[in-house]
Amino acid sequence: MTMAFSSVAKLFFLAGLSATVAGCTTAGGARPMAFAPVEAPKIGGGDAILVSLNGGLLPQEAIGSLGRPDQMRALSAEYEALEKAPLGQKVAWKSPTGNASGEVSAGTPYQVGQQNCRQYTHSATIRGAQVQRQGAACRNEDGSWTPLG
Repeated sequence: MTMAFSSVAKLFFLAGLSATVAGCTTAGGARPMAFAPVEAPKIGGGDAILVSLNGGLLPQEAIGSLGRPDQMRALSAEYEALEKAPLGQKVAWKSPTGNASGEVSAGTPYQVGQQNCRQYTHSATIRGAQVQRQGAACRNEDGSWTPLG
């Protein structure tokens, strides 16, 4: 009886270990949490991303020197990185005038309470000056993201 129990226990252990290892060895490494597909938040029409991201990561003196379309390009890149970009993938943006460009990358999603959050980095060149900021944001129920701190 002891021998039969031991064999069954080993079988269950090996099956559980096999399932765990199979889940960890997907192509591409660790899989980030999946976020429900949501379109850009509907807060005041075209200003949705600007409002939900509270101006984004870049310092106000840098982003404020850009025209409204370029501000929206930078904020859209932040939103896209937070919402959709896999770990390590950069979301780039560039002004059509060539006076500003940047890229945003987001880290692995994590949870704070019931909210999905991500750390992210925004690097930009604005009028020849290099700017880089890091931060974190959490996703709201309406699909918008709110920066922490």
